[in-house]
Amino acid sequence: MTAVHGYSPSGNCHKLRLLLEQLGRPYRWIEVDSSKGETRTAEYLAKNPNGKVPMLELDDGRILVESNAILHFLAEGTSFLPDDPWQRAQALSWMFFEQYSHEPCIAVARFICGWTPLDSPRRADLPRLRERGHAALAVMERHLGTRAWFTGADYGIADIALFAYTDVAGDGGFDLSPYPALRDWLARVRDTPGFVAMPAPSPENAALIAAST
Repeated sequence: MTAVHGYSPSGNCHKLRLLLEQLGRPYRWIEVDSSKGETRTAEYLAKNPNGKVPMLELDDGRILVESNAILHFLAEGTSFLPDDPWQRAQALSWMFFEQYSHEPCIAVARFICGWTPLDSPRRADLPRLRERGHAALAVMERHLGTRAWFTGADYGIADIALFAYTDVAGDGGFDLSPYPALRDWLARVRDTPGFVAMPAPSPENAALIAAST
């Protein structure tokens, strides 16, 4: 059976769980707590030398890494990825945007707030990350002012990619109230069949988030 090695509170990992649940495809989830160094063991690095989650392991032993590449692979031949080449390219464009302009700000701010000590020097980066994160959210808001989805005419993997960390952006100190179209889109994603929410952070991480935002 297909196995996903992932850390449940990670948006990059939750993307895969959400798609697999909505596809109704059986899989095995192997919890790997990257915050405790579990991706740096010799056994894990033998499979993924980059030492990150998520990692997809097929039953024939093949390994695929990078969350959006895995989404694309799993969605091939399904309604979650458009057949039309132009629409498919548009979906990929938004997935590249997620990894280069969205995730490095919104996900990293969340990590700093919830997974670093209150006296961490990394917290000095939060104002810059929030400024850049709001710029990315504004791009999304503009798109959603005239369109319902990011994958094309219908919900799909670009929406899943962008949803994961946008839905928990508040954990990083992002106020989503200025983005009504984006908030409506988040609600539409939550209403899709088979939707599953990201598991909550541990009580320790949740306490740090509360103290940071």
